[in-house]
Amino acid sequence: MTKALGGALKQTKLRPHHLLVGVTVLLASVLLSVLLGAAELGWQRVLAEIVAQLTGGASPLSEREAAILWQLRVPRVVLGVLVGAALAVSGAAFQGVFRNPLADPYLLGAAAGAGLAATLVITATPAGGPSVSVQLAAFVGALGGVGLTWLVGRSAGRDTATLVLAGVAVGAFLTAGQTFVQQLRVESLQQVYMWILGRLTTTGWREVLIVLPYLAVAAVVLCTCARLLDLLGTGDEEAAALGVHPGRVRLLVLTAASLATAAAVSVAGLIGFVGLVVPHLVRLAIGGSFRIIVPLSLLFGGVFLVLADMLARTLLAPAEIPIGVITAFTGAPFFAVLLHRRRA
Repeated sequence: MTKALGGALKQTKLRPHHLLVGVTVLLASVLLSVLLGAAELGWQRVLAEIVAQLTGGASPLSEREAAILWQLRVPRVVLGVLVGAALAVSGAAFQGVFRNPLADPYLLGAAAGAGLAATLVITATPAGGPSVSVQLAAFVGALGGVGLTWLVGRSAGRDTATLVLAGVAVGAFLTAGQTFVQQLRVESLQQVYMWILGRLTTTGWREVLIVLPYLAVAAVVLCTCARLLDLLGTGDEEAAALGVHPGRVRLLVLTAASLATAAAVSVAGLIGFVGLVVPHLVRLAIGGSFRIIVPLSLLFGGVFLVLADMLARTLLAPAEIPIGVITAFTGAPFFAVLLHRRRA
């Protein structure tokens, strides 16, 4: 059995050309998103500015235009890459741990916890609270929601089904608390909903520096554990026979994925469907091994959210569509098709 399993996994290894395609598509998406934006800088002038920065030539942009490009647009695009990568790789990890292709990063109460904490901060201050306070509250709330789910699940049982049910219960409880707070302060509803729908707002490079360390740690841990996720897919008994401790692997993977999710939610709000759609697209296009799905979800998660944000910024410019609306428009039909395929 071990030889057969090893042969099956060898056929699904990540190939160099997979990474090359992923990196190329990501760079092309980033360049396109940097060239286009609500501010009328002109894509030709933006491209000339990038070339000038690389070669040391004269800048074709004014000081104000250069500030818009390098302190607003470029950090926002980079933030989109990081948030998309964090949500997508976390979704892949959750799908591997729970052996369920419909799992997503918000399964264990991260979204509900972040939503309640952010709502409390927004409604507690007349101006909706400074962004730093909301981000910190959302980060702590997301981790608190996952931690509460873990405690409830462990107290009722040790299997993944119990943990999922605990996530449903904790999520419902926290969402009820958020709704109650919103009804007490209806004047803050618009600010709360703007945060819930998701938005990649930046004040320079600060938000990028917030997400980057957590994503870097999570990416290293999850890519290292990708082979173990494949082994978990064979069943706990089979994985234990091959020297894997299923409980420890799940705890490590869920902790890393939850940290990445919390960091993404804290700076971008509740952006849905990224963690569900991207791992599935990778699985359908290339293969079902998590040694493929996890690293490529990092790359194509960034591609997905960067392109979604570009649409959010440009479709109704100068107005801006919440990015969560764009991801829902693309993700919901995909989810319906996925359910139909599973039934077939």
